[in-house]
Amino acid sequence: MEEVDVPPFFICPISLEIMKDPVTVSTGITYDRESIEKWLFSGKNNTCPMTKQVLSADSDLTPNHTLRRLIQAWCTLNASKGVERIPTPKIPINRTQIVKLLNDAKSPESQMKCMGKLRALAAESDANKRCIESAGAVEFLASVVSKDNFTTFEGGSNEGMESRSVSSEALSILHYLQVSESGLKKLVGKNGEFVGSLVRVLQRGNYESRAYSVMLLSSMLEVADPTQLIALKPEFFAEAVQMLQDHISHQATISALKLLIEACPWGKNRVKAVEAGAVPILTELLLHFTEKRACEMILTVLDQLCGCAEGRAELLKHAAGIAIVSKKILRVSQVASERAVKILYSISKFSATASVLQEMLQLGVVAKLYLVLQVDCGSRIKEKTIDILRLHARAWKNSPCIPTNLVSSYP
Repeated sequence: MEEVDVPPFFICPISLEIMKDPVTVSTGITYDRESIEKWLFSGKNNTCPMTKQVLSADSDLTPNHTLRRLIQAWCTLNASKGVERIPTPKIPINRTQIVKLLNDAKSPESQMKCMGKLRALAAESDANKRCIESAGAVEFLASVVSKDNFTTFEGGSNEGMESRSVSSEALSILHYLQVSESGLKKLVGKNGEFVGSLVRVLQRGNYESRAYSVMLLSSMLEVADPTQLIALKPEFFAEAVQMLQDHISHQATISALKLLIEACPWGKNRVKAVEAGAVPILTELLLHFTEKRACEMILTVLDQLCGCAEGRAELLKHAAGIAIVSKKILRVSQVASERAVKILYSISKFSATASVLQEMLQLGVVAKLYLVLQVDCGSRIKEKTIDILRLHARAWKNSPCIPTNLVSSYP
């Protein structure tokens, strides 16, 4: 293509490319639809990129038809120079269309067809996803899940939807919609009813619906209030732990770990998680996982659970508990090392019987802690390590790995 001077007002301020579907925001600035939608929806920004003025949540993107026609005419005039004509963009959906679609979905069969259309519309753009949400689709899909109808429909007319329950399809669309923070808060805020519905899906659903449920729960708990987190029931923790044990998919496992990370800072929740069998399952996962993020998350949950006596007792009960925690120090990341040292500190301070201290010595945990002092691994890790060694310098004083200055701190 020959070098052509493009009029500057044809260029999108975000992408710096010729606009294919120019739209104007409430500040009067025009952007290419794809770029501004990505900025507003995927990037979760609420300001005009050029003016930095806040854009209201219900502000529309107004198509700039005049500018689009000018761009198309300019492209036609410069076709001989290799400039391709920009096609007329498809008219985006509006809220009224979605509301009608939802109102017509009364029976399970019509609901299935409705969700097929919702999925297709959501796939077109982020703006469609937000339009679908604003029209009440999230509440509609949540109500379908809450009815817990796992009746399976065979040979559906929508491609890819055969042999799927209405509930499974609703969950998959809720996940695909990437529900906004305000939408997630509404789902959490229904007196815990929808959380309970998702727990029932975890108990009774197939692998696919369980995976979508745990991922949706993970997003919901990120925006939940402390009072809502404290109110979580024992069966919630039982199913989260079961998801870890079943390991349906890597993403589902990560989401289950997120659930525990969000829920377990609260004391009673730690006990609920321990009673659900979380500690031995997490320890087994730590034995087999090598991926950095997963190890960090597992150690984070174990650190939280070791904040209660029941959690520490369960870790000590596992034959590989202390050993695998120690092994991850200096082998995964600084975050993982910090979490692992904190776990050992909790054990050393609150659960250090003579047999535990001897086990730490025999397993090389004490030697590993001394190694931490000799490498560059962050001041917080070293401070905790020194605290552990000082706590039990008398018990470990005969070990060749204990430095003299720590032994001499005791009379």
